[in-house]
Amino acid sequence: MLLLHRWNCHGRPPGADVSYISDAENARPGTLFTVSSTGDLYEFDKETKPSWKKHIWSEQTTKNVSLSSSVGCALHGLLGSNSVSLFLITKDGLLVERRLHRRKWKWDKHGAPKGQRLSSITEVQQDESNDATSMFFTTTTGKVFEYQFPKYTGGASSNKIRGLWVNHMSPDHAKVAASVRGLQIQVGRLIFQLDDGRLGELHLPGMGGGHFGPSQQNSIRRKVPNKYEWSILDTPETEGWNAEYCTEEHGPTNCITGAMNVAADTEPTNLSNAPPRRRKAEEKQHYLHGHSHESDETESYNILSRSIYLNFHMRVMHADRSLFLITDNGLTLEYLNSNGVWLWLRHEHITGMKGTLGSYNGSLYLVDLHGNLHIRERNGDELLWINCTAMRKGRQVASGPPWDGIPGLSRRVTTDDALFFVNKRGRLLQFTVALRKFKWKDCHSPPDTKVAFIVDQEVFRRNIIFVVGRNDRMYQYNRITELWHRHYQSPHLVLSRSPGTAMRPSPLSLTGSIFMISEQGGLVEYHFSPHDGWEWVEHGTPHRDVTLVVAPGSCFDGTQLFVIGSDGHVYLRHLDERTWRWTSHGHPSEPSSTTTDVAGGGEQSCATLGAADAHYASSFRGSCDEKVSPAKQHLGTLQLTAAVSFSSSSLAT
Repeated sequence: MLLLHRWNCHGRPPGADVSYISDAENARPGTLFTVSSTGDLYEFDKETKPSWKKHIWSEQTTKNVSLSSSVGCALHGLLGSNSVSLFLITKDGLLVERRLHRRKWKWDKHGAPKGQRLSSITEVQQDESNDATSMFFTTTTGKVFEYQFPKYTGGASSNKIRGLWVNHMSPDHAKVAASVRGLQIQVGRLIFQLDDGRLGELHLPGMGGGHFGPSQQNSIRRKVPNKYEWSILDTPETEGWNAEYCTEEHGPTNCITGAMNVAADTEPTNLSNAPPRRRKAEEKQHYLHGHSHESDETESYNILSRSIYLNFHMRVMHADRSLFLITDNGLTLEYLNSNGVWLWLRHEHITGMKGTLGSYNGSLYLVDLHGNLHIRERNGDELLWINCTAMRKGRQVASGPPWDGIPGLSRRVTTDDALFFVNKRGRLLQFTVALRKFKWKDCHSPPDTKVAFIVDQEVFRRNIIFVVGRNDRMYQYNRITELWHRHYQSPHLVLSRSPGTAMRPSPLSLTGSIFMISEQGGLVEYHFSPHDGWEWVEHGTPHRDVTLVVAPGSCFDGTQLFVIGSDGHVYLRHLDERTWRWTSHGHPSEPSSTTTDVAGGGEQSCATLGAADAHYASSFRGSCDEKVSPAKQHLGTLQLTAAVSFSSSSLAT
């Protein structure tokens, strides 16, 4: 028998709109409760006349309250069998109740826990063996609270009832995602989304966690219902965490249990044994709730323009075949290997270019002097320019991702591939490029700051974009959950507003690091391992008189990182028998030079080999090249030349 479904239009409330359906026939059969964009509550029942009714704040003792566009929770029998209550959250994060008792509607305000703002309600199936009736709430600070009502005994002279707030906190080293409802999988077991992409299970002792399946309902008999505990369930890399669990390498059972197989992380190249000075992240992770910060249009973005010239003037299109350079006067040049012969090609455009911000599937993405994003690509024998800013909902950009993948590895192509950019206002922008279905999306910025630069896009972790804010702090954006997360860092650790470099020992490894430059010019590592979680590692500088002047360069083999010092030398930070060391590669010498020294291409270790503290930033033998004096007026030329010589033949898209 074929069932035909049809749409019926029920319109909207007179003079209002429908922003959210807060309850569908749970409070009253055949009745919908909706919230308008202005925060008013409406009731819809097609069997009544009129079908739309507005619930107004008529009590003189209660001020008008604006409701948030979120789901509500209907509870029956709080004041006896003839009562029904619809609980809603206001835009200020307070709990309010719309109660029907003895055929009369009334409003009641329950407030919120002290110092907290509620963001979502989780309705749960009540335990019949328990006298209390409960609801669970997430807050804007990343915590979970339970609101318990005592069992109605009758005979109460008051029509008001007050519950008890119980703080269930949050899992260690994580925060619960705000404005996201939890899910009850069983009485005594609730799943909440964490802001970093994982799942947190709040459960009664002995009946939850990744190794427990559903329990028999008759075995749940708890006298103290609020003695809950947390378990963390890791999620696949596709959801913005740290592993591809559903793979042969890590075992198919990981798809079910979420357990971590760290066998791939016991290799000698494991970065977790690096001994420089560490700062443990502990549990001070910060969830960013949804309020918006005030925009400071007067804030200078000169740092953006300066960094374009330092970090985005060169891009590899195809390893060993094509390298693009942007000159200071806006010309676009390509160094192309054609049949074994290197040629210079000039790509003409009516507007001068400012930098190369990315490449994808044979197309180069450039930003012009006006901030417009362009694609330069080949179509057969023809070269084309495509203006992405001129597309529907197109945006202007200022900077982009520092790298297009892991050097030496081909980029995985998926149906949701996108490039991310930052505009002058410090907002993160997503530009979908998969299947040439171009589409712009505004990912906004962390609520407490603006984005300065993208540190890493999906090299260290799929679906995660790491950025540094204009407050010099580290953040991440999860493109699956669309949540911003602020990582902990010591107040004394101030990051430079510049891109970074991600490093992983292998694509299958669960460990990895993101390297950045501190404001003082030192090398900083943000390291993750399944055993220790996140931790900061300070590598310092190659020498007391040398600081690092631009963003970290390319990495190789998961253990080697190139940087440029204030003396114009190229330095290598690398693992030597599980110990981090500095090595200077000098700078390019004049062709007429006949002396073989560090400046002429020789190498010299900056750390005293064999010394117990050779891996610390303060353990150096002295200047690696005393014969070469700093030439600040030629520093830019030296840096560019060094970068070309070390990266043009090795970088991969």
